[in-house]
Amino acid sequence: MIEIDRDLAALLRNRYAGQPRFVLHEANALQVDWRAIAAACGARLRLIGNLPYNISTPLLFQVLEAADAIRDMHFMLQREVVDRIVAAPGTAAYGRLTVMLAPRVTATRVLDVGPGAFRPAPRVASSVVRMVVLDALPQWAASPLYGAVVTAAFGQRRKTLRNALSRYLSAQQICALGIDPGLRAETLTPMQFGALAQAATAVLH
Repeated sequence: MIEIDRDLAALLRNRYAGQPRFVLHEANALQVDWRAIAAACGARLRLIGNLPYNISTPLLFQVLEAADAIRDMHFMLQREVVDRIVAAPGTAAYGRLTVMLAPRVTATRVLDVGPGAFRPAPRVASSVVRMVVLDALPQWAASPLYGAVVTAAFGQRRKTLRNALSRYLSAQQICALGIDPGLRAETLTPMQFGALAQAATAVLH
């Protein structure tokens, strides 16, 4: 278990003092070495948590930097974040988070949790999502520019690919991939972003 609050950490130590399998890491989850924990356990990790909503997105990215040490994740998140994780291309929730997670995990919404399930009740709804880490990064997402291209494309959602990606590819180069440069980022599949990133890498080298 990971807990940063000292008072809660002390309470947990007392409550589970007689449980030999209980290990408490008093730390900031954003600074945890997941690979070291997995090595100590002798197995890939299965993460379960009610993530702090204000750091949920950076924490997801931080965890996935150690994807080889993670088996799966079951997280309670703000519902709109889960909407973005499982969104399909062309929908309002589809965005950078969706596309960045797509090569790393398969995500499924497990259940929705209303504010009344908490005391005190928050002002937002929540959902539980299951994310199973893929065994290997797909070839289409292997370009080192994948993240940069995705970030540029979604940086200003109203921009077309022609304008958003002009730093990396010309309209003609985008067309050569069978992608209309007049489209906006939210209409493309993760694999199409992979193709754009691979093309951008080839141009830069």
